[in-house]
Amino acid sequence: MSDEKDNTLKISKELTNLKEVKSMLGAVFYATQDAISVVNKEGLGIMINPAYTKITGLSEKDILGKPATVDIAEGESVHMQVLATKKPVKGSLLKVGPSKKEVLVNAAPIIVDGELKGSVGVLHDITEMNRLSEELKQAKQIIRKLEAKYTFDDIAGDEASIVDSIEKAKKAAFTPASVFLVGESGTGKEMFAHAIHNASDRKYNQFVRVNCAAIAQSILESELFGYEEGAFTGAKKGGKKGLFEEADRGTVFLDEISEISVETQAKLLRVLQEREIVRVGGTKPINIDVRIIAATNANIEESVKHGKFRKDLYYRINMFPIKIPPLRERKGDILLLARLFIKKFNQEYGRNIEGIKEDAIKALTEYSWPGNVRELENIIGRAIINMRINEKIIQTKHMPKFNSYIQDDDIPLNNEYQVEEDMTLEELTQRIEKKFIHHVLKEYNNNKTKAAKVLGISLRNLYYKIEKYGIK
Repeated sequence: MSDEKDNTLKISKELTNLKEVKSMLGAVFYATQDAISVVNKEGLGIMINPAYTKITGLSEKDILGKPATVDIAEGESVHMQVLATKKPVKGSLLKVGPSKKEVLVNAAPIIVDGELKGSVGVLHDITEMNRLSEELKQAKQIIRKLEAKYTFDDIAGDEASIVDSIEKAKKAAFTPASVFLVGESGTGKEMFAHAIHNASDRKYNQFVRVNCAAIAQSILESELFGYEEGAFTGAKKGGKKGLFEEADRGTVFLDEISEISVETQAKLLRVLQEREIVRVGGTKPINIDVRIIAATNANIEESVKHGKFRKDLYYRINMFPIKIPPLRERKGDILLLARLFIKKFNQEYGRNIEGIKEDAIKALTEYSWPGNVRELENIIGRAIINMRINEKIIQTKHMPKFNSYIQDDDIPLNNEYQVEEDMTLEELTQRIEKKFIHHVLKEYNNNKTKAAKVLGISLRNLYYKIEKYGIK
């Protein structure tokens, strides 16, 4: 009797525990936000929770005792797949219920003592995911707008030469034609490209800037046009979109276009003529709608003359040429620009610089400015860094040693820059650029990262110029 009593108590305790577990599982089943449905081994519905009804719009009356396929609007029943294979199914996309709600379904078999008893499925409503995805897409559109951050309001100047360039650029913005910006390094070609894009009907689409000199020519083609899977060793599975595809209905700014290889030039010509690209390793043309703005600081006519740049491509990109004047040709704007840079650096550095002395402006005006507006910005920024916290006016002593090249006639004619007979402006400019780079490298103990920052160019571009000029 004692053993029988003990067994009765044990069974009673186990039943109590089972009831508690069942109660807990029931609470989870009915409280969870995930929709759950359960079918028996014959594939007939035996349980659903309130979240299932909320998502699908189907009640117990619609499901219980009915085939597992009854709730499917589009797709195949995962319950039936599980019952057929006795294996879980993950990540199945279906549309369920009268409203064809899009859901992501995971299902698993119910096995007791090795015997299949049914299937349980969990449904995730992906309508919210799709909504968030659409919001992200719209946010990207806004970010793309912000990628082209400059407008014509950011381009300052009162001299006739720069005003003329700005007016031409504004006209170019309202045409679909390719624009060709010609100007020395540091004159503001990229600002013009941004402004043209932002004033055009493409302003809410992608603006992509490509520095053709900074990207190795061996990979430039795949970056521009994309590639198919298996196109080359290391190519991503599924291939990759190129920058032209990414910028569809937007603008591609090809900076330093004269550095593109002749082979890539041929593909670029196809973009301009046919409005289509072919990915590296592919054969299928892909239609694109892209506006190209090209820029160079080189004498591209000379490159055409010597066969380094295709004549037909040159004619295509030169539909709307705009020359951006160097700072030495618009020295009347130096004070205006200096004040703008003071305002900018006041905000960035938390300073309250009020102006710049006349002798400092005189020194700036007498300089030949091989680095143009970018160099002026750099000098003003460094001058402010050199000022004590209580100083409010920039003086000549605050500015770095930039004026060692100044001559009375504004052209550097010392021994290092002696103008030779028949020397072109480009040759003289390159000679000045070489010396200035050498000077900055020396000043910063050959620290190329710092030198590139001071010069306002990329580190890769600095290495390119060091190699180009043979700077030791």
